[in-house]
Amino acid sequence: MWLKVRDPGRVAAMPSNWHLLIDQARFTSLTVVIVHRDGQAETTTVTPGAVGDYWSLGGMLRFPVTRKGAAVRDIYVGFERLDDLSLMRKLDAATSTDLLKLEWRWLALIGIFIGAIGSAFAFNLLIYTGQRLVFQRWYLVWSALVLGYGLSWTNTFAFVFPEYVGPVSATANYLLVSGLIAAGNMFFITVIEEGILPRTLMTWGRSLAWFNLVCGVLAAFCLFVEPRQSDQWLNIAFVMSALCVGLGTIIALRARSRVVWFYLAGWTPVLVVFGLRVSRNFGLFPQNDLIDMASFAALAFESTALALAIADRFRLLGRQRDAAEQARKVMEVESQTFRRAAQTDYLTGLGNRAAFQSRLRAMCADASRTPFMLLLLDVDHLKAINDRLGHDGGDLLLGQVGAGLAEAAGPLAHVSRTGGDEFAILLPWTPGSADGIRMRLEHLQGRTLTHGGRSWALSLSIGTAVWPRDALAPDVLVKNADLALYEAKQNGRRRLQAFLPRMREKLHTQQVFGQEARHGIERQEFLLHFQPIVDMDTGRACYHEALLRWQHPQHGMMTPATFGDMLNERTLGLMVQHHVLDMALAALRDYPQALPKLSINLIGAQLDGPEDAVWLLRRLDDFGVAPDRLCVEIIEDFVLGRAINGTTHALALLHEAGVTVALDDFGTGYASLIHLKHLPFDMLKIDQSFTRGLFQDGGQSEAIIRAIIGLGQGLGKQVVAEGVETQEQRRKLSEMGCRLGQGYLFARPGPILREVVAIAG
Repeated sequence: MWLKVRDPGRVAAMPSNWHLLIDQARFTSLTVVIVHRDGQAETTTVTPGAVGDYWSLGGMLRFPVTRKGAAVRDIYVGFERLDDLSLMRKLDAATSTDLLKLEWRWLALIGIFIGAIGSAFAFNLLIYTGQRLVFQRWYLVWSALVLGYGLSWTNTFAFVFPEYVGPVSATANYLLVSGLIAAGNMFFITVIEEGILPRTLMTWGRSLAWFNLVCGVLAAFCLFVEPRQSDQWLNIAFVMSALCVGLGTIIALRARSRVVWFYLAGWTPVLVVFGLRVSRNFGLFPQNDLIDMASFAALAFESTALALAIADRFRLLGRQRDAAEQARKVMEVESQTFRRAAQTDYLTGLGNRAAFQSRLRAMCADASRTPFMLLLLDVDHLKAINDRLGHDGGDLLLGQVGAGLAEAAGPLAHVSRTGGDEFAILLPWTPGSADGIRMRLEHLQGRTLTHGGRSWALSLSIGTAVWPRDALAPDVLVKNADLALYEAKQNGRRRLQAFLPRMREKLHTQQVFGQEARHGIERQEFLLHFQPIVDMDTGRACYHEALLRWQHPQHGMMTPATFGDMLNERTLGLMVQHHVLDMALAALRDYPQALPKLSINLIGAQLDGPEDAVWLLRRLDDFGVAPDRLCVEIIEDFVLGRAINGTTHALALLHEAGVTVALDDFGTGYASLIHLKHLPFDMLKIDQSFTRGLFQDGGQSEAIIRAIIGLGQGLGKQVVAEGVETQEQRRKLSEMGCRLGQGYLFARPGPILREVVAIAG
C-alpha cells in the first residue's frame, strides 16, 4: 500500500534536517521516499526488527529529511502488510526544534505518570501485605497494566529496549489496554460496598472483563478477523465496559455509596478522554496529540483517586465494625416504633394497607370463626375536590373522612386507609351491627367540608362483603367487596352496596364476553346501527349517531348495556373501539348521501394525548373522509377522571381539524364548569333520564333542562335532547329552545340499509 502526500507544498516552510512523523502501526516493511525537485530521492526502509533508530516519544516513528521542504516535490510512504489504513492516526512534519519540544512535553508527562502510578502502586502493595482484600488485588493488577500501557504506547520502553517500537509496541498495546479495562471492571464491582450492586450487573461486569481480554487477543494476533474489524470490536468492548461502570455508578450513587464518589472522580476524566479516543478511532474527531496526552494524565489522576477510594474503603470497614454492635442495639429499640410506623397512615393516623392486610388475615385465621364484615369505601371525585379545594384541602377532607369513619365504625372496628381515596373497615358482624354501620355511614354522606372559602359535600361509594358467608379466603373476600363497590359506583355513587352472587356471575359473563369479543371482531359479528339526530321543528335528520351492536352466535343481537363493561379493560376496549371507528369511517365513505355526518362514542383510552388525536385524523385521511363529517362524543366522567392536559390537547387538535366534539349524557356526571370553558366542546347532549322525567318529577327535570339549554346557548354550543319518545316531550323541548333531538319518536336505531331506504322514500 503506497500513500502519496496530496500537497507536498505543506512542508515548504521546513528547514534542512526536518522530520517526517508517522504513527507507529503493524507492518512487515515500511518505506519512506522523499523525491526532490531535481529528481533525486531519499529512501528509507525499516522492518519490525530494525526500527530502533527511528522511534520518537508519543507513539511515533520519525524519519529525518536532510534537504529543505521547499526542495521536496513528492512524498511517498509505502507499507507492506499494513493492518489497516484506518488505524493510522496521522502523518506529520516537524522541525528538529519542534520535535525536541514535543518530546520534552512527553517526557514531563511520563515522569508525572510514572510517579503517580508508582506511588499509588507501592502504597497499596504495602497495604495488601496486611489485608489481602480482593479489590486491592485488582487495583494492583490494574496499576501494573496502566503503567505498562503508558510506557509501551509512548515508546518510553525504547530507552531500554530500542527495538520495542513500531509493530512490537502496537501488538503489545492491544493486550495491555484490553487487560487494564478488564481489571478496571473487576476493581469496580469488588470495591463498591457489598450489597449495593445487583448480582446481574456484577455478572455483566465479569463477562465484559473476559470479553475485553478476548477482543484484545484477537486484535493483537489478528486471529479469525481482519485487524480493522478486531479493533472495532475492541472499541465496542470499551464502550460496553464504560456503560456497565456508568450504570453501576448510578446505582451506587442512589444507594449513597461513599466509595463510588472517589471512583467517579477518578474515572470521569478517563471515561471522557477514552470516549474522545474511541470517537477519534471511529473518525468522529480529528487526530490530535492533546487527546493522547490527556489520556495518560487522566490515568495518573485516576490512580490517585482510586488509591484514595481504597483508603476510604478501609475506613468504612472499620467504622462498620464499630457501628455494628451499636446499630444492633438501636434497631432493637426502634424496631417496635418502626413496626408501628410501617402500619400507620401518615395522613389520617389510621392503619395503612399493610395493617389492613395483616388484620384481615388474622381475622380469617381466627379459630373461633366469628363472622365479620368488610367494607371498602372510595371518596367520590377526589380529583375534582383537589382541583377545587387544592391538595391541602383534599388532604384535610381525607383526614376528616378518616376521623368520621373511625367514629362511625366504633371501638371494635379496624379502620385503614388503603390508598389515595380508598378506605377499609373490618368489624364483627351481626344483623344489628350491619344496620348500625349502614345508618352511621349514611349520616356521614353529604357532610360539608369548608376550606379556604370553598365547600364540598362528602360523597362515599361503599361495597360490603361478609366472612364467611360471601367468601372463605381473604383475597376472595376483598374481591367480592370490590365488586360491590364497583356496582355502587355504576349505580350513581354515594351509596352502600352489599355483595350479591350475581355480581360475580356478571363479572364472569363479562370475562367470557371479553374472550369472545376478539373472535367476534374477526368474524365480523360487531356492527353499527344508526339513529338520526333531527331538527325538532322540521323533523329533518341533521346527522346520525352510530350505535354499537353485537350479533352474538348464542345470545343474538346485544347492545352495550349487556356487554359494554368489557370495554373498561383497556386493551380489549381499544381493540373494539378501533374496529368501531373503522366501521363508522367506512360507512361515511360508502354512504355519503345517507350519512352526511356521523357521531361516534369514544372511550377514555382513545384520547390519552395528542398522539391519539393525530392517529384518529390519520384514519380519517386513510378512508378519505373529511373531518367535518365526524362528531366524537365523550361522557362527563371521562372528562372528570383523566389528566386534563392530555385530553385538552387531543380534543383541541380534533376541533381545529374540523371534527365536532360533543359532551354526552350531560347533567349525570360531576364535570366542573371550568371544563366547559377550557375544553373545545361544540355540543351538549342532555341525558335521556331528564327527558323521561320532563312531566313526572314535579318540574325538577324541566328546571335542569332549561339550565342546560341556557348554558349551551350562553356558551355558543348546540344542545341535543336524548330520549325523545313523545310529541309532548318534543313540543316542550322545542318551546324551551332545544333545536335538536334524538329518540324513538323520530326513529329507532337500525342498520344502514334501512336508513338508505328511508331517505330514498
